[in-house]
Amino acid sequence: MTNKNGIIGLTIVIALISVYYLSFTFVSRNIKAKSVAYATDAKGEVDLSKKQRYIDSLWREDVYIGHTLQEVMERELNLGLDLQGGMHVVMEVAPADILKGMAGGNARGAAFQTALKKAAEDKSASNSQFINRFAAAYKEAAPNSSLAALFSTSSNRGKISSSSSDGDVIKMLNTEVNNSIDRAFQITQARIDKFGVTNPNIQRLPGQNRILVELPGVDNPERVRRLLSGAAKLEFSEVYLTNELASGLDGLGKYLAKQEEIKKASGKPAAAASAATDTTKKTDGGLAAQLAQKSADSTATDSSAMAAQSAALTNLFVPMPQGLGVFLKDTARANEILNRPEVKSLFPADLVFMWDRKGTEGVNNQLILPLYFIKKANGQAAMEGDVIVDATHDYDERGRPEVTMRMNGEGARKWRTLTARSVGRPVAIIIDNLVYTAPTVQGEIPNGNSSITGSFTVEETKDMSNVLKAGKLPAPTHIVEEAVVGSSLGAEAINDGLISSAVGLLIVLVFMVAYYSRAGWIADIALLINLFFLLGVMASLGAVLTLSGIAGIVLSIGMAVDANVLIYEGIKVELEEGKPFAQAVRDGFKNSLSAIIDSNVTTLLTGIILYTFGTGLVLGFATTLVLGLLTSLFCAIFITRLFLEQQIKNGKTFHFYSGLTKNWFKDNDFDFVSQRRRFYIISGIIIAIGVGSFIFKGFGLGIDFKGGRSYVVRFQESVDADKLRSIMDEDLGSTTEVKTFGGQDQVKITTAYLIEETSTDADQKAEAKILAGVKKIPNNPAKIVSSNKVGPTMANDTLWSAMYAILLALAANFVYILIRFKRVAFSYGAVVSLAHDVIIILAIFSLFNGWLPWSLDIDQAFIGAILTMIGYSMNDTVVIYDRIRDYLKDDKAHNQSLPTVINNALNSTLSRTAVTGISVILVLIVLMIFGGAVIRGFTFCMLLGVIVGTYSSLFVAAPIVVDLLQREKRKEPALTVAEPVAPAGSKKIKA
Repeated sequence: MTNKNGIIGLTIVIALISVYYLSFTFVSRNIKAKSVAYATDAKGEVDLSKKQRYIDSLWREDVYIGHTLQEVMERELNLGLDLQGGMHVVMEVAPADILKGMAGGNARGAAFQTALKKAAEDKSASNSQFINRFAAAYKEAAPNSSLAALFSTSSNRGKISSSSSDGDVIKMLNTEVNNSIDRAFQITQARIDKFGVTNPNIQRLPGQNRILVELPGVDNPERVRRLLSGAAKLEFSEVYLTNELASGLDGLGKYLAKQEEIKKASGKPAAAASAATDTTKKTDGGLAAQLAQKSADSTATDSSAMAAQSAALTNLFVPMPQGLGVFLKDTARANEILNRPEVKSLFPADLVFMWDRKGTEGVNNQLILPLYFIKKANGQAAMEGDVIVDATHDYDERGRPEVTMRMNGEGARKWRTLTARSVGRPVAIIIDNLVYTAPTVQGEIPNGNSSITGSFTVEETKDMSNVLKAGKLPAPTHIVEEAVVGSSLGAEAINDGLISSAVGLLIVLVFMVAYYSRAGWIADIALLINLFFLLGVMASLGAVLTLSGIAGIVLSIGMAVDANVLIYEGIKVELEEGKPFAQAVRDGFKNSLSAIIDSNVTTLLTGIILYTFGTGLVLGFATTLVLGLLTSLFCAIFITRLFLEQQIKNGKTFHFYSGLTKNWFKDNDFDFVSQRRRFYIISGIIIAIGVGSFIFKGFGLGIDFKGGRSYVVRFQESVDADKLRSIMDEDLGSTTEVKTFGGQDQVKITTAYLIEETSTDADQKAEAKILAGVKKIPNNPAKIVSSNKVGPTMANDTLWSAMYAILLALAANFVYILIRFKRVAFSYGAVVSLAHDVIIILAIFSLFNGWLPWSLDIDQAFIGAILTMIGYSMNDTVVIYDRIRDYLKDDKAHNQSLPTVINNALNSTLSRTAVTGISVILVLIVLMIFGGAVIRGFTFCMLLGVIVGTYSSLFVAAPIVVDLLQREKRKEPALTVAEPVAPAGSKKIKA
C-alpha cells in the first residue's frame, strides 16, 4: 500500500476526534444520571423540578476539560424525539394572511376575496407562484383595476405608488412575503427561549414559507401550540430606573433576609444558589447598600440588618447598567419570588417585571439575564406595534449600524408624547413579553421617524428591523405538521434500538467468521472500527441519532460487509490462479476497487436524495446511511488492507473460507440468460396483479400523504380494534382507522377530525375526543403515548416531494451508469429493473394491506424504504454490471456468444451476491423482530426490497442487457452473433 504511514496517521486522527467528541456524550449522561439520583426520594419517585435545579446549578460551571455543562450538552450525540420524547412542529406563514394585511381596507373587496380564494386552490404553489396566481386572478376579477390601486396604502408608502406597474407591485409583494417569513423565524427563536429546552432545533425550511421546530423533552404540547401560534405582540413602554425604586428594593432585601431567617430557624437550608455565593464580594458592598446611599431614609438603617438585607438581595440579584440581573440558573426562583403578592406590594402598581430576550456573560462565565422594571398603566403599554409602517437597517452618519423606523399618524402622536416625557430615559421595545432592546431617548421625536443606535452588529440591526416590522402585518403562523412523542415511548424506542443494534451487529460478525474463518475476524474488526468512526463523526457534526438512524447504522454495517466481500472474493480468485499470498492480496484489492466505488456511489446518490427530500424518520435514516457508507468505504479499503498487510509482514497466510463454506458457490454453472423469458413472464404476472390491486383496492395512505391526525394509544390490557373503531366513528362523525400497533394492548388511531381547523384549541379538542372515545372501553384504562398531525397543504407538498425524489433517484442512477459503462443498454437495464422492483413492492403493499399485523401504509417512511431499496438494488446491479464489463473486455469473449459471456459473469458474482444479501437480510429480520412498531413497516419494505432487488439484478437487469446488446449487434450487418448456447453442464433454474 502506497503512503501507508499517511493512512495510519489519518486513522489515528479520526480515532482521536471520535474519542474526543464521544466523550462529551459520556460526561453528559453521567451528570444526568447524578441529577436523577439527586432528585429521587426514598419512594423512588423523581422530583423533576429538583432534577432541573441540579442541572441549572452546573449549567455555566466547568465540568469537563474547560467546558461548561451547557457546552458539554451541546456537543453530545443528540437523541431524536423518538428516542427521548418531545415535540416536532412545522409552522407555516400563509401568504394569504400577509396580502390581507398589506391591502388594508381594500381586502374587503369582492374582487380581492375572489382572487385570494382562487390563488389558494393550488396547494402546491410556492410563495412567488401564489403571488403570481393572485395577481392573475385579480386582473381577471377586476380587469379595469391595477394592483397598485389595491396595495398603494399608507402602510406601503415609499415602496409603491398609485402609478406603479403590476410588475413592480408583484416584486414588492414577494419581497414583503419573504421578509414576513424571516420575521416569523426571528420571533419563533425568541419564543423558543421560554421553554428552557436543551438543544432545540429551529430552522427555516429552504425554499418554503415554513419553519421547523423540534423541542426534545417537552411534555406540555398545548403550551407549545399556544406560544408558537398567533401573531407577535410588539409593545413600547417606559422603564423605571433603579434609583426610583430604592425603597421597594430595600423592602425586597428585608423580605428575603426574613425568609432566610425563617428557613434557618426551621432547620431547612437557605435557598441561595451556591454559584452566586461570592457575588457580594464583587459588587462593592451590595446592591442594597448602593441604593441606600441615594435614599434619605437609609441613614436610620441598622448596619448589621442592612448587611443581612444586602447579602440576601445580592444572593439573588446582580447590579447591571440598566438595573438588575439574575443568574440564568436562578430565574425560576426569581420569578416565583417576584410574583408573590407581598413582594408586588412593595413596588408601584403599574410596574411589571420583564426579562431581556438574551443574557450577558457575568463573573465565572455565569450567564446573567437582565431584569427590567416596565411601566404599564392598567396593564397596557404606552404604544403597540400596529403603528409601525416600516423599519429598515441602515448606517448612521458615523458609519455605525442603526435601525430606522417609520410610524403612521396615530403612532407619531403617541411617539411624540412618549419620547417627550422619556428624554434621557430608556424606552423598552417588547415582543411577546420579552425586552428586545431598551434604547435611551435622546430628545423628543415629533414626526414618528426614529433611529435606534448603539453597539450593534449588522446582523443585530437586521434582526431588530424584522422584529419591529412584525407589528405591522398580522401574519400568524399556523401549525401544519406536528408530532408528539411521550417520554415512555422514547425510552422503549431506545431499548428496542439498542437490542436490535446489538443483535444485528452480532449476527453479522458471527456470519463473517463462519463464512471466511480467520479473514472474517479481520473484517469484523474493520466493521467495529467503522461503527466507532460513524458514531464519532455523527457527534462531531452535531447529527441527531433517531430510531430510524439506528436502523440506518445497523443496515450500513450490513451493507459494509459488501465491500469486504468484494475484496475477499477478489483475493480468492487471485489465489485460485496460483498467485503468492501477498500478490493475491494486492491484486484482489486493485481489481475489486472499481466495483466497490461504483456500487457505493450509486447508493450514496440515493442517500443524498433521501437527505435532501426527507424529513423526520427518513432524514434520520439518510443521515446515518450516508455517513455510514463513507466510513465503511474508508474502513474496508484502508483498515482491512492495513491488517492484511500486517499479516503478510509477519509471514502469515490463511484461507478466505471456512471448512463449512470451502466449496460454496464453487464452479457455479447456472444458466440465467436462457430462462429470462420465463422470469419476464413471472414478473409480468405479479405486476399485472399489482396493477389490478392498485385500481380496485388502492393503497392505505398514511397521513403524510392524505393529511389527518394519528394517535398511538396504549391500553392497560388487550383491546378489540374493531370495537374501538365503531366507537370512534360514532364520536368523530367521520371514517376512522384503528389498527393494532406493536401489540394487542396498543392501537394507532387515524382520523381527519378538525384537520382543516387552524385555531389554537383545535388540537386540544381533537385529543379530548380521542380520550373520551377510549374511555368507553370498560375496565381498560388508556393513555396517548404519541400523536401526529399533518395538514392538507403539508400532505400535498410531501406527496409531490416524494414523487420528485423517486424520479430524481432513477434519473441520477441512469446518468451515472451511462457515464461509467458507456452503453445505453446498461442504463436501460438498471432503470427498468428498478421500476420493476418499485411496482412489485407497491403491489405487495396494496394486496396485503390490512392482512399483516403491522402498518402497510404508503407514507414518508415507505418512500424512504423505497429509495433505500433503489440504492441497494442499484448496488447489486452495478457489481454485476462491473463483472459483465470485465468479461466482455476479455479476449475469450470473442469466441463466445453474448449469453455465454454474461452467464459466466453472473456465476462469478454469485458468491458475493449471496453473502451480501444474506448479511443484509439477517440484519433486517432482526430489525423486524426487535426494532419496535415504529419502524416495522419501514423495515418490512426494505426487507422486501433486498429480496426483490437481488432477484431483479440477476433475472431482469442482466437479461435486459443481453436483449439490448443483441439488438444493437443485429443492426451491424458486418458482424455475426453466435446463437445462444447454454454452457456445458448448465443447470436449469425452475420457477
